[in-house]
Amino acid sequence: MNEVLKTIKERRSVRSYTDRQISQEELELIIEAGIYAPTAHNEQPWYFTVVQNKELLDRINAKASESMAKSDNEWLRGLGANPDFRASYNAPTVIFVSGRENAMSIQTDTCAAIENMMLAAQSLGIGSVWVGLLWPYLFLDEARTALKLPEGYKPAHAIAFGYASGPKLPAPVRKTDIVTYIK
Repeated sequence: MNEVLKTIKERRSVRSYTDRQISQEELELIIEAGIYAPTAHNEQPWYFTVVQNKELLDRINAKASESMAKSDNEWLRGLGANPDFRASYNAPTVIFVSGRENAMSIQTDTCAAIENMMLAAQSLGIGSVWVGLLWPYLFLDEARTALKLPEGYKPAHAIAFGYASGPKLPAPVRKTDIVTYIK
């Protein structure tokens, strides 16, 4: 099977990590994959903040949990109230992807970069998960400062990276009746 297709089919969202940090070389390859994602009008409107500082990650997780605990959503309130929950799943590396505020297509462009980075990580034997539950932190004023964002950028997404501590999970069953061919 083609290596790219194999990597796509083998990638899973990892929610349990070892303490082993990914190497600088691996990190640079992952970021480079993100930089090579397509963008609207080739704007490349992203900014990547790599956080490997455990104290900062703990503070970010605590702030996200604090916000979730105040949510109107019962499920989020439950997660936020759980003292053992960490939105980043204790991954040793979290990459925050921000977008330039005046860019044409921030969401699409940053999402393309994220998918490239997660596929690159998989190809290197590194697990990843798109961490939607850190979004409450991204809306806090302190996020821009803590993530050292340049003026004109806003945080959009977070991805956790590290080595999986559990067994490799099988792929979920995929829907097959979702295509119409018009020739």
